[in-house]
Amino acid sequence: MSQKEVRRPGLIQAALEGKITNSEGARALGLSTRQFQRVKSRYRGGGVEALLHGNRGRPSWRRLPASVRGRVVALARTTYAGFNDHHLAEKLREVEGIPISRELLRRIRRDAGIAPVRRRRPVKHRARRLREARRGALVLVDASEFAWLGSDPKTTLVGALDDASGEILALHFRPHEDLHGYTELLRRLAQTQGLPVQLYGDRLGVFVRNDDRWSLEEELAGAQRPTHFGQMLEELAIGYIAARSPQAKGRIERLWNTLQDRLTSELRLQRLTTIQDAERFLPSFLHDYNQRFTHLPRESTSAWRRSPRQFDRALACRYDRVVARDNTVTIPGRWAQIPPGPAQRSYHGCRVQVRELLDGRLLVLHQGRLIAQQPPPPGPFTLMARESGGSRPRRLALGLHHPKPAPPPSPPTKPTPAPWAKPRYRPRPQPQNHPWRKSPLPSRKETQG
Repeated sequence: MSQKEVRRPGLIQAALEGKITNSEGARALGLSTRQFQRVKSRYRGGGVEALLHGNRGRPSWRRLPASVRGRVVALARTTYAGFNDHHLAEKLREVEGIPISRELLRRIRRDAGIAPVRRRRPVKHRARRLREARRGALVLVDASEFAWLGSDPKTTLVGALDDASGEILALHFRPHEDLHGYTELLRRLAQTQGLPVQLYGDRLGVFVRNDDRWSLEEELAGAQRPTHFGQMLEELAIGYIAARSPQAKGRIERLWNTLQDRLTSELRLQRLTTIQDAERFLPSFLHDYNQRFTHLPRESTSAWRRSPRQFDRALACRYDRVVARDNTVTIPGRWAQIPPGPAQRSYHGCRVQVRELLDGRLLVLHQGRLIAQQPPPPGPFTLMARESGGSRPRRLALGLHHPKPAPPPSPPTKPTPAPWAKPRYRPRPQPQNHPWRKSPLPSRKETQG
């Protein structure tokens, strides 16, 4: 019996015994007097069981037909295997034409013995961080290594999430989490939305310096030089917040859990098995996802900024160099020839900055002016740090890249024998009267005499 029905037998029995009137019992149960009399009559004839509702134990007339239930179970085991309840309810409603709620689908799945995609875990206590009020004020960046295409090897999905609205701003696949992937993400973000105020990510070596090496200039300045990606953000006036735990950037961490479920299911449903096909599918997936899950920020104004004119120059690795005598500059693996300047001027000994762009081009800047460039190398190019973006060896940092003169050769010395080597045997000279020098045969003089 329900909590509502538990109170009825005692009050009705009291009315039958004359302890209370029908009006008092009706007011206590929230019924009319006539209804209380009818309930009392049922109790007098059938006891407590007569107080139960007549439809108790009968199937509802709104119950889903058995044929539809069987079709839902068959689709959940074949076509949409691996879909979570919410995602499967959407597909059944939009594709198969079966209007069904998530809760009913969950009950059908449990009755059919189909295990859930993920087990429900007890919710942990977390302190909520208030979202930013404007779009573009804070963008969360991260990457997730997962079998996105359903088979090994695993690939990495790099993404950006707007903190104010929960909108996925950009996604793209990479073989590994590297500098090139985050630089490409920043380029796409600037092309589609603009420049954000701040980025929020982890303490990966691409973003922050995790070493304790200090050059002479850094010791004088009292701060380490940023990484190559950090220098890009400095030039674009974009701040960076380094999270100290995964829970601190929980919004984008939960996004990966969602994408590892929904995106992989969509890719499998579309039968996409290559990175190129998956990249072409991402725009339509983002449009559908953002329409479903994006919410309005607290303020309608946006914090996005326009990118500068020479935006491609900002997305580059920077190397400080001194021009050699033959007017060339080198970085590990590449070099560039500097043409003569005005009036056939030579740039020998000048301090320049070499920039390797995202597309592979090599630029040489002198006092902010472009003096030489080199086309990208043939084939696919990956932007990487050819040397640390921070401290360099002290001689290179000061421009003293010429090798030290070789020391004068030292005079030859006798080799020192090893302690385990046997000393060379030299026979000791014997005196003239030694028995070894006397012959056992008589001499000629002794024979003639």
